[in-house]
Amino acid sequence: MSSVPFCTCVDHTCVRHPMNHDKGCTPCVAKCLAENEIPSCFFRKIEPDMDRKQDYTFQGFAKFVEDRQK
Repeated sequence: MSSVPFCTCVDHTCVRHPMNHDKGCTPCVAKCLAENEIPSCFFRKIEPDMDRKQDYTFQGFAKFVEDRQK
């Protein structure tokens, strides 16, 4: 198991979560890049208690940021 102190992901059951292996954030980031998505930690930096039902695409992240700057 790996400890990544800045990880804000709440899905501890995810096989890619850093607490479930010794590869840090690499599996999560690789999965997100392969699927043209942004990792949830970027969303949680802006809104720590966000709803987990998000559009994790690049466009979805841009809208998430834009909506919170109003």
